[in-house]
Amino acid sequence: MTNLAHFQVHERQSDEPAHPRVKVTLTIGRKYGAMTALYPPLFLSVGAMKAGTTWLFSVLGRHPALHVTMEKEIHYFHHRYIDPRKLSEAYRLEEARARYLRRFDPKRSNIARVRQNLHWISNYLSSPVDDHWYRNLFALRDGERWACDFSNLNALLPLEAWPQIAERAADLRVLFTMRNPLERLWSHVKFHLEVTGQNDRLADWGPEEMDRFARQAHIWDNGEYGTILRRLDAALPEGQFLALFYEEIHADRLAALVQIEQFLDLPPHRYPEALIARRFTESPALAMPPYFADLFAADMIRIRQEVAEVGFRPPECWS
Repeated sequence: MTNLAHFQVHERQSDEPAHPRVKVTLTIGRKYGAMTALYPPLFLSVGAMKAGTTWLFSVLGRHPALHVTMEKEIHYFHHRYIDPRKLSEAYRLEEARARYLRRFDPKRSNIARVRQNLHWISNYLSSPVDDHWYRNLFALRDGERWACDFSNLNALLPLEAWPQIAERAADLRVLFTMRNPLERLWSHVKFHLEVTGQNDRLADWGPEEMDRFARQAHIWDNGEYGTILRRLDAALPEGQFLALFYEEIHADRLAALVQIEQFLDLPPHRYPEALIARRFTESPALAMPPYFADLFAADMIRIRQEVAEVGFRPPECWS
C-alpha cells in the first residue's frame, strides 16, 4: 500500500509567483567540479526506517543548497543492488498516480509548477531503470550543492555497493539515524499493520505471533544498527559518513540541523520554526503489548552493545 507521506507534492498556490522557468535539460555529460561524474554530488539519508527521516526530509528540503525530488524515497540503489523488481513499471505507475496525479488541485495549483512536476514524473516513468535514469531524476537541479535522496532502504545495501556509488558520484555524504531499537521496532510493527489494514490482528496475537511478524526481514533488518554501521564504516572514508541518534536530534533540533549543515559544508539556514517543531508520519497510537519488551530484550541488549563496539555511545534512554 502506498505511503503518501513519502511523496513530496511540489506545488505553489495561486497567490505565489510562478517559477520563472522550467528547466528540463538533461545532465548527460555534465561536469561536476573538476570531473565528469555519472551522478551529481549526492547526499543520501539512509534511515533507519521509523527514525525521523521524514522530518529531516521536510526540514532540510528548505535549505537553498539542497535539491530534493518529488519522491522522498527513490529506492534506486536498492533496486540496483538488492531487488531489481523494486522499481517495476507497475510500482512506478502506482506511485505517480496515487501520490501526485490524483492529488494536485487544479483550482489552486500553479501551472508552471505542475508542468515542472510532470517533467519529473516523465523521467521517473522512463525506462530502462539504470544509472542514467537515476541521474535524470535530478535534471531539475539548478545550482544546489547537493542532490538529495532519503531512501531508507539504502541502509541495507551490501558492502560492495558503497565504493561503486562513491566512484560514480561527484561527491558523496551519507547520514544514518538511529532510534531506541525497541521503540523503533514497535513503531515499525504498528506502521506495517496500519498500511496493510491489519491493526485488528493485534488483539488476538500473543508472543509467538508477534515474534514471527516482527522478525520479518523487511521490518527487522532496519534495526540491525551494528551490521549497518560496520558496513558504512568499512566502505566510506572519514568525512563521508555521519551517524546521529534520533533522541539527541529531537532533544535539540536546531543543533542537529547545524551539525548536518556542517557535515555537508553548507552555510547555516533559517528554517521555519513551525516546520522544525512539527512531527511527521507518527504511527497509530497503540499501546505496546506488555510482553513486547521482554520478548525482544536479548536482541535489544545485543544491538546496543554492537553500536557501542563500533564507537558510538547510545543515549541513556536506550537502556
